[in-house]
Amino acid sequence: LQESESENKLDGETASDSESKSEFGGSSPVPTSDDTPEVLNRALSNLSSRWKNWWVRGILTLAMITFFFIIIYLGPMVLMTIVSAPEGCSDLPCSRERFLGSSGPHPFRAPAEQLPALSRYFLLCVNYFFYGETVTDYFFTLVQREEPLRILSKYHRFISFTLYLTGFCMFVLSLVKKHYRLQFYMFGWTHVTLLIVVTQSHLIIHNLFEGMIWFIVPISCVICNDIMAYMFGFFFGRTPLIKLSPKKTWEGFIGGFFSTVLFGLLLSYVMSGYRCFTCPVEFNNDTNSFTVDCEPSELFQLQEYNIPVVLQSVLGWKTVRMYPFQIHSIALSTFASLIGPFGGFFASGFKRAFKIKDFANTIPGHGGIMDRFDCQYLMATFVNVYIASFIRGPNPSKLIQQFLTLRPDQQLHIFNTLKAHLVDRGVLGSLEDA
Repeated sequence: LQESESENKLDGETASDSESKSEFGGSSPVPTSDDTPEVLNRALSNLSSRWKNWWVRGILTLAMITFFFIIIYLGPMVLMTIVSAPEGCSDLPCSRERFLGSSGPHPFRAPAEQLPALSRYFLLCVNYFFYGETVTDYFFTLVQREEPLRILSKYHRFISFTLYLTGFCMFVLSLVKKHYRLQFYMFGWTHVTLLIVVTQSHLIIHNLFEGMIWFIVPISCVICNDIMAYMFGFFFGRTPLIKLSPKKTWEGFIGGFFSTVLFGLLLSYVMSGYRCFTCPVEFNNDTNSFTVDCEPSELFQLQEYNIPVVLQSVLGWKTVRMYPFQIHSIALSTFASLIGPFGGFFASGFKRAFKIKDFANTIPGHGGIMDRFDCQYLMATFVNVYIASFIRGPNPSKLIQQFLTLRPDQQLHIFNTLKAHLVDRGVLGSLEDA
């Protein structure tokens, strides 16, 4: 698709913006280099650029899916480590692509002494806050055993806020004449990046603790939608979908939607039968290790549902046996197909605004890590909100853990209050009779 001259300029660019380009290091586009491995270049040398790109993307996609399966096989702790570790793919490389300027010359390629120090400091502060909250929440009993950890847990938010204020003051003291605009630009940019990247990885950790199925199914639906939308668009695409992504078509968007909903139903059916996927990840205080073993909840027990009368004549069935989670998977796959792509559109608009092709060239044919995970961040937030709104209830084990840390007089008061409540409801009396 041909674009107008105005679309090739920076959106909302003004005269003052143009004059200040030198301050940001310039924004002229960088010629794209071929980062395809030489072995693939030789093997695909006889193909046109269109089909060469198709094969490169396909081969690298299969490699990434294989790597994804290996990580899943290694268990939830490996997944959490990759998501939460500073060297993992969800924080530092993505953050580096976002605000440390690893994708080539663009407005944020300022001199090294001006940029990364405070950005890295705020990254560490936010990680300390979020993962400290997670440790306090899921390792409560373990934290209470050690005096230093207990103090850090008790004053965690105050310490986190103090660390942030220290960074804020450091930023104000670092302001340099003639560079105010760049420095405030980077300050805002860093905070937006941390909101998008680190917050989402924190939510992914919480989703994993609810059960690996709440991580695998949503992320697989996004992957499926990305692949199928590309396939349908490649072979059948004719009608442009959105100007931000000229290669996106309605045919790919619609084909990806139906494919993803069907894929979500099938994957949910398979995974719902395995406890290692459906059981919450819990910390065992006796063995000081994580366990994934439980009696499956009602979400993961086969139930019989009546098929609507309209569909009975078409399908020839009156009832169908399925897991309740499959119904939830329809909501997850629908979001992944209809709303998830807007994360990609947002990333496309951002890259067009700064005239860069990809956030990085880490993965040949795909760009950087952020280019592959731009849709996943919306998905992670949606899953967390969905679980909190429709799935999660009070957790008795966490209540008991907190109860055991109270003083004896407080425990006795709660015991008497609970006993009186059960007697009034007739529950305690019936138990004593039995």
